[in-house]
Amino acid sequence: MLGALTDKMRETFSKLMREKKLTEDNISEAVSEVRLALLEADVNYSVTKAFVKKVKERAVGEQVVNSVTAGQTFIKLVHDELVQLMGGEEYSLNLTGKPSIILMCGLQGSGKTTHTAKLARYLRKKNLSKSPLVAACDLQRPAAVEQLKTLASAAGAAFFSIPNETDPLKVARAASEFALQHGHDVLIVDTAGRLQIDEELMSQLGQLKKALNPNEVIFVANATTGQDAVNVAAEFNTKIGVTGSILTMLDGNTRGGAAISIREVTGKPLLFEGIGEKLDDIQLFNPQSMADRILGMGDTINLVKKAQEHISEEEAKRLEQKMRTASFTYEDFLNQIQMVKKMGSLKGLLGMLPGMGQLKDLPINEKDFFKTEAIISSMTRNERSERCELIPSRRKRLAAGSGTSIDDVNKLVKTFKQAKQFFKNMPNMKQLQKMMGGSLWQ
Repeated sequence: MLGALTDKMRETFSKLMREKKLTEDNISEAVSEVRLALLEADVNYSVTKAFVKKVKERAVGEQVVNSVTAGQTFIKLVHDELVQLMGGEEYSLNLTGKPSIILMCGLQGSGKTTHTAKLARYLRKKNLSKSPLVAACDLQRPAAVEQLKTLASAAGAAFFSIPNETDPLKVARAASEFALQHGHDVLIVDTAGRLQIDEELMSQLGQLKKALNPNEVIFVANATTGQDAVNVAAEFNTKIGVTGSILTMLDGNTRGGAAISIREVTGKPLLFEGIGEKLDDIQLFNPQSMADRILGMGDTINLVKKAQEHISEEEAKRLEQKMRTASFTYEDFLNQIQMVKKMGSLKGLLGMLPGMGQLKDLPINEKDFFKTEAIISSMTRNERSERCELIPSRRKRLAAGSGTSIDDVNKLVKTFKQAKQFFKNMPNMKQLQKMMGGSLWQ
């Protein structure tokens, strides 16, 4: 995502990196290029105009300290303004009341139904809801009810519908009563969409909002549609009053315009972002994280969150000690691979590291993970703990036992030794925390 915008920003900043100080001339040139990059990324024109004006006003007369270049100073200004433009901080859902009610809305094809289930799963994972209930009130799109039923089951959420009912208002009211009677603490209501905004859609949503009095009215926007998503969000907000937005398909070919513009245009926060097709592929929208990604600085904020989800502090310290003392074994190597797989694709994780974004385009074959797991799983306990040398006869046995080749086994042994040396020489955890801007475990 955001590839073209990020490349344009990098190109603009690289020119300033050679400058010792900011001048009216190089500021004007840089600001013009930033303006063009934002407009090409489909950022709202008025938002772009106001943004570059603020950047220019801050840049003029800005003092460049001895330890940084003009380019670094300008990057910080742009970064800070982007963060403020997108809301400044993460927002939490308003989940007061029993049940708390969330009304999902948006156009057809934006991902409402999928993200209804994703949100239910997210709330359960984060212990924000013990028993979420999703209600099928999209009674127009064929198979929408069955789709939500299937997704709810996979997400571990309860499901509510009324067979053969054609009035979404009756279903919504019954779902609210059902949630109250059966102890569901959160009710998430999926609603119908249209290919475009019309009076019937807005009238239906208005009635649902009045009947349910929801805690949150969340607009679901497809980020790949760029400026169109922002315009539609503004209209939904004007006519029914949304409380925030979810940006979907941010893992796809999006230019970034919706992410940058939507909060400024609607005046309502970006709450979540959809980053993949799986039910777990949803995360809180963090303005600093998005600004980092736009400017090619990686995404350490969400990388650390992923690490916290899958690696405990005790496990991290244990592994760090083994790495630093060169006692890292094939068993540990296997555990690390399995943890990385849980965190997402290797290419995606590489793209989250500062300065490593271009590595995500390397021809990495993630099927090699399966080969590695199979080979290590075929090892004896002594082989996994390196108590015996993997001589040719053992390697031949491992290849046969894992359904791989001798070359695959040799490649694993070489990779393992390189990884062991790398970990031995890498910064310790405190240094790594400092590099990433804070503690990995708060």
